Amino acid sequence: MPVIFVIASDWKLRTAVRAELLEAGIKAMGMQSADEVGQAIAAGELPSAIVLEATPQLAGDPAVKQLVVRVPTVLVASRTETIRLPPVAVVLYRPIRIGEILQELQKLLNKPRFA
Repeated sequence: MPVIFVIASDWKLRTAVRAELLEAGIKAMGMQSADEVGQAIAAGELPSAIVLEATPQLAGDPAVKQLVVRVPTVLVASRTETIRLPPVAVVLYRPIRIGEILQELQKLLNKPRFA
């Protein structure tokens, strides 16, 4: 079963995406900080994909940057906030529907990955 990290300070985004993923039978872990991401990885959870909210605190964190380089990531960004976006598989701009995020995640999960 794939594990998805949903990393967002916006609790509405985090909970809605997580609930839809759980409903689809995908293990989804909601996190609101880089510290929580580190704790999950230390506990042995490794994500198959990530949903990341593009905020300076999250997308700018060095540990999160290293993670999104290695794990396919859907970045949810604002059109009005100007931050440097990390290189990711997909960038979606707000306003966004949860279904759009799930659709992009499914594409990433179905895409063959090379070691």
